[in-house]
Amino acid sequence: MIPIDFGTLYMIANVVLLFFSLIFDRHYIGIATFINLFLLGYITQFTYSFLQTIIVNPGMPLRIACLVIGVVIICFGSAFYMTADLGVSTYDAVALIISKIWKKGQFQYVRIITDLICVITGAILFLAAGNHFAKIPTIVGIGTLITAFFMGPLIEFFNVRIARPMLYGKGTDSASDKSVKESEE
Repeated sequence: MIPIDFGTLYMIANVVLLFFSLIFDRHYIGIATFINLFLLGYITQFTYSFLQTIIVNPGMPLRIACLVIGVVIICFGSAFYMTADLGVSTYDAVALIISKIWKKGQFQYVRIITDLICVITGAILFLAAGNHFAKIPTIVGIGTLITAFFMGPLIEFFNVRIARPMLYGKGTDSASDKSVKESEE
């Protein structure tokens, strides 16, 4: 495997993706981008190591519960930090730019596609490193596929139902949409 810690590899991959945002839409770069860029990989690495020490050999029900709770928490948090307009992760910016700037589809579907591209790329790199095809389920399991197919739709669900209404009021319209409606009345 790669002789680099996950946190460092995460930061390197996000620096590469940062150039995409710099070229196509700098609006998505903010303080949250840099917090994500420099801290999230290391926080994830630490949390994973910590959880392995307190949850040893978890059974399938606990693994399923952790997957469901984890995906929901990540999507809920992602909806809020994207709506706050303080910048997004460079990875999130890719789907947002494709859907909002290039108008190539709704966010939730674009996000599914970008997630699946990453899963497929990971599997190809795994094979290119000399691993056997039969071992792909060790890196691309059901949890990976559930995450790839449900992150985009769940983030959008939480955006529409909770994050935007909390930021903009009872409706899901942005502040600029509200001012246009008020001027028409």
